[in-house]
Amino acid sequence: MKIALFGGSFDPPHKGHDAIVKEALAKLDIDKLIIMPTFINPFKKGFFADEKQRFAWVNKLWGNLEKVEICDFEIKQKRPVPSIESVEYLYKIYHPSKFYLLIGADHLEKLHLWHDFERLNSLVEFIIANRNDIEIPKNFKDLKTNIKIASSFIRSTLDTHEVCDEIKNEVKNYYEKLQKN
Repeated sequence: MKIALFGGSFDPPHKGHDAIVKEALAKLDIDKLIIMPTFINPFKKGFFADEKQRFAWVNKLWGNLEKVEICDFEIKQKRPVPSIESVEYLYKIYHPSKFYLLIGADHLEKLHLWHDFERLNSLVEFIIANRNDIEIPKNFKDLKTNIKIASSFIRSTLDTHEVCDEIKNEVKNYYEKLQKN
């Protein structure tokens, strides 16, 4: 079995995330794309939308797509989970012959600092989604996307034109309520 893992905060999920999901399904030779929202990203201090809300949005957007599984492993841990733990968890379940890990190009600069990077690097092939025209080194596989939107922009401006239509109103209402509290 060939699998790909796409993890993230998805706070909120947006059209850039959607492009990555659709491109991975179209271009990668995989049997399953596992989308795994974090409880708290190990590189962030917290989140805005709670884990249940983010999981619900992700499930609504991609849970019914063929070959897609929405996984709550990291959410259930109730703590920051390094990617190596999620990868090892999925290896135990699927015993994949090929394992792709989808990451944004904005993570490349500090990728070598990820927890147990050498082991992670030996278990997966990194697939890079371009963000903001960051140059992707030749030793990485480029997903051929170029995302120029960030969840932080959506949260701070409540500008939802880059949020997928299926959840646009929910996202705007959710973050408006957060700002009022």
